[in-house]
Amino acid sequence: MNEQIGDEIKPGPKKPRSDNLFHLGEFRTLWAAYAQSILGDQLARVALSLLVFERTDSPGWTAATYALTTLPALLSGVLLSGLADRFPRRTVMIGCDLVRMVLVGLMALPGTPLPLLAGLLVLAQLAEAPFGAAQGALLPTVLGEQRYERGQRVMQITHQVGQLVGFAGGGVLAAWLGSHLSLGVNAVTFLLSAILVRFGVQARPAASADDKKTRLGAQVGGAAVLIWSDRRLRSLLALGWLAGFVVLPEGLAAPFADEAGGGASSVGLLLAAHPAGMVLGAALLGRAQVGDERRRRLLGPLAIAANLPLLVYWLGPGVGGAVLLLLVSGVCSAYQITAGATFVLLTPADRRGQALGLARSGLIAMQGVGVALGGLAAELSGSSANTIGASGLLGVLCAIPVAVAWSRAREADAGTIPRRA
Repeated sequence: MNEQIGDEIKPGPKKPRSDNLFHLGEFRTLWAAYAQSILGDQLARVALSLLVFERTDSPGWTAATYALTTLPALLSGVLLSGLADRFPRRTVMIGCDLVRMVLVGLMALPGTPLPLLAGLLVLAQLAEAPFGAAQGALLPTVLGEQRYERGQRVMQITHQVGQLVGFAGGGVLAAWLGSHLSLGVNAVTFLLSAILVRFGVQARPAASADDKKTRLGAQVGGAAVLIWSDRRLRSLLALGWLAGFVVLPEGLAAPFADEAGGGASSVGLLLAAHPAGMVLGAALLGRAQVGDERRRRLLGPLAIAANLPLLVYWLGPGVGGAVLLLLVSGVCSAYQITAGATFVLLTPADRRGQALGLARSGLIAMQGVGVALGGLAAELSGSSANTIGASGLLGVLCAIPVAVAWSRAREADAGTIPRRA
């Protein structure tokens, strides 16, 4: 391993290198904290979706509630992600976990009115962006650039498997535990995450002492200029934000299942299909035979292909057909792992927190906006299936110019994109 100062990787004494990332104690801790938190989050999302749909019988309100799990990141990603550069990243992660534990714990109290529940949800989600920025910026330090993309792939597969397990079993478990107790389980996962990070991750100073003296506006503006001025980062960002189109079937899962004649259990299957495809796609793209350069060359075509299956919703597929379509879309959406890892590696280490926060906040906000607008469209049109089909068409039309932009940037600057050893 290397000696680490801040988040810069400095040459140190050579030690035996293991190809198994889980032999690295810090990575093992970060992974364990992340894995159990994901399971709790997905259980809570299913519980909230079912709770709101049962109380309101409205696809619009159901989609709006789902959007509240993502939209606050637009604000916190811009204003709070810089905390990951200003302060020690381990400290930021622990603080965010404890804040979310308290807020979600309040949401778990029985009889909580929907408006108060929504307010607490927004506040809890504000802590997501600085936590994600700190974790994402810390991971290259823990693993080193040569192993980073492989580690990121493991984390993304874990995320998708967590969604798969949480969504597939979430409907049954939420029905058994009840919505409020399910939220209580989620609060406990944040406490466990804070404990794991506190005792399993090495304490490091802030990425740069100068960041504490930098005004917030200047820090945010500097990260935005950094991304916009580099066509590679700019096109990678756009590739990531295309997820705003393919996420709509998740937000409309409950009303679509009702429209297609399915029950509560089918909601879990619909929510699990896309993550299952992502796991399969990540495994296929992660094979050594594919290679870094080919993965990056496939980013554009896969971004287009991820939206194409949604067009078939216009034909009115049943729950089984929709699950298959979402599975295929998920396989193609695995390109997001390579796009995200390449973005991080191309960003200077002492500015990764703010830049990654901006990128992730935009991604999450695009997903939230897409779900909110999709819910409104479904409410007005009376058809969730047609709304999802229209989202697929818009996604294809937007993905084509983004794919062309990335192809040109990659070909012009291919020699400056990091390669794995």
